[in-house]
Amino acid sequence: MAYEMKPGQGSLFKNDKKTTEQHPEYKGSAMLLDGTEVWLSAWVKRPDGKPAFMSISIQPKQEQQPAKVETVKAEVVSDDLPF
Repeated sequence: MAYEMKPGQGSLFKNDKKTTEQHPEYKGSAMLLDGTEVWLSAWVKRPDGKPAFMSISIQPKQEQQPAKVETVKAEVVSDDLPF
């Protein structure tokens, strides 16, 4: 059975593709109470001498648009070869 997200719920997973400190340590998605789906990103913060906490970013999920393809006009070259 596939996981079905319900309003007010979400999931975070360890980011195994993190390559820099700016990348989040956890990534996932959630559904807001109104049914809007969002992306979640979380960073674990460890201030000096204080307990760790998570800083979270929420971004709306936007439908991915297909890559823009540029069309190039080609010149028609004559097939009349001298040999």
